[in-house]
Amino acid sequence: MKKLIILVLIPILFIANSNKKDDLIRIRVIANSNSEYDQSIKLNISNNIKEKLYELLKEEKNVDNARKIIRKSIPLIENIIDDNLDNNYGYEVNYGMNYFPEKKYKGKTYKEGNYESLLIKLGEGKGDNWWCILFPPICLIEAEESEDIEYSFFIKDFFTHFFK
Repeated sequence: MKKLIILVLIPILFIANSNKKDDLIRIRVIANSNSEYDQSIKLNISNNIKEKLYELLKEEKNVDNARKIIRKSIPLIENIIDDNLDNNYGYEVNYGMNYFPEKKYKGKTYKEGNYESLLIKLGEGKGDNWWCILFPPICLIEAEESEDIEYSFFIKDFFTHFFK
C-alpha cells in the first residue's frame, strides 16, 4: 500500500514542482520563550492549527483559492489560539510576506528570506519556532500520515530536494 501511495504521489509532486516557488505558502509559529511551558503551548497551538488547516486545504489545488481560504480562516485560527493560550501574554497573527531565518534540518539548509506565510507570534516571540509548508499542504498531509514514518520522510526529502 505504501508503494502505491508513493507511486501516486510522485506525479502529483512533479506537477507541484512545475509551479513557481512563489506558489508555496509557509506557516510559522514562534513560541514566547524556550521554557518548557511556552514550548508546549507552541506545539499544542501548532498541532491544532495544522489539523484545522489540513481539513480546509487538503482538496485545494489552486494557490489563489488557498490564499482566500487562509485569509478567511484567520478568525478561526485566532479562536484556536485563544482556546490554547492562557491570558499571561498575547499573540500576533500575520498573513503576508514574513521573514524566515536560515534553518538546518536533516542535513539540509533552508535559506533565510521573506516568504509568503502565515506567521503566529506568541507573546514576545523569543522562543524556538515550528514551521512547515502550508500550501501545497505537504506538512499537513504528513501530520495525518504520522503513523507511516517512511512515507513521511519520503515526502520531506522529496520536497526538500525539488524546492530548494
